[in-house]
Amino acid sequence: MTAVRRVESAADLDRFVKLPFQIYRDDPNWVPPLISDFKNTLTPGCNPFWEHAERDLYLAVDDGKVVGRVAAILDRNYNRHHGVKVACFGFFESENDSQVAAALLDTVKIWGRQRDMDKVYGPANPSLNDEVALLIGPFDSPPMLKMSYNPPWYATLIESCGFAKVKDMYAYVIPVDVPVPEKLQRVMTRLKQNPEVEVRPVDLKHLERDIVFVKDVYNDAWSHNWDHVPMTDAEITDLARQLKPLVKPELCPLVFYKGEIAGMCVALPDYNQVLKRLHGSLFPFGWLTFLTERNRMDQARLWTLGVKYKFHNLGFDSLLYYECFLGARKLGYRRGELSLILEDNIAIIRPITMWGGKVYKTYRIYESPA
Repeated sequence: MTAVRRVESAADLDRFVKLPFQIYRDDPNWVPPLISDFKNTLTPGCNPFWEHAERDLYLAVDDGKVVGRVAAILDRNYNRHHGVKVACFGFFESENDSQVAAALLDTVKIWGRQRDMDKVYGPANPSLNDEVALLIGPFDSPPMLKMSYNPPWYATLIESCGFAKVKDMYAYVIPVDVPVPEKLQRVMTRLKQNPEVEVRPVDLKHLERDIVFVKDVYNDAWSHNWDHVPMTDAEITDLARQLKPLVKPELCPLVFYKGEIAGMCVALPDYNQVLKRLHGSLFPFGWLTFLTERNRMDQARLWTLGVKYKFHNLGFDSLLYYECFLGARKLGYRRGELSLILEDNIAIIRPITMWGGKVYKTYRIYESPA
């Protein structure tokens, strides 16, 4: 019989964090997270998300062996912003066993009902602003940085527990060596020559200033998105701390119109190409691997791109793609991923396809009554 128990101790947390090393032991595409960073993500006091959210972590145990895990999560800011009563399940992992999955996800539903929630969304790891959604397919390549990955059978397990699709998201891929269409090149050149338009890379020496611009755009451009919830100042500051060592300014353009921030783009080198070789730790020799391998990365993920609503239809989205595209080419990258894109976000899909982007992975968020 599978028993589900709450994580109560440091030893339990260690089992929770390290379970994927068992689940994915034979999967060449899985990328181990840094164990220390993952524990910080889960720990109140280390991750500012938990200032407005709560969670319980659970392990599924069968005959003394950990065979699954899940987090039950309630984000008060999300519910307040959308006027809903939603709990989330996150960090779901399971052996290919429907009884294990049911025991874990039923635990989350009960947890949600005890807090007067009427729905459960997921996966959210830990929030819908973070690593989110289940990979539906294909499963033939490693995920890029801050993208989820899972075995093919997870969809069947989750759906067998009464969960159904609420929204799909796409990852697009585009090669960097494709020529810029001549007509588009002319339009971009003319736009950059407009004296009222300024486009520049993020300035790492003044990141505290520029992160305010990023937050301004983020909380405006995504304000009507299905899954959006404004990030707090503490979350933005912590995100900047995490990303500063990873950022290449060439991949992070900002565009201003008449002196006001109008749009921003953040693309990140695919450090998963390095993390895959670290086996979850920088010690004792991971630092050396990190330093030697990081210059061999040849792809990037366009993580977020947005234009404030009042500046829509001025071509700034294409300008940001263009600047990021040139930056990736300058760095010698061979391809880029643009993700996650809501399936019905036509305003963003249109310029991606104009650039030659193709859907190459699909992700899904599920929902169920609590």
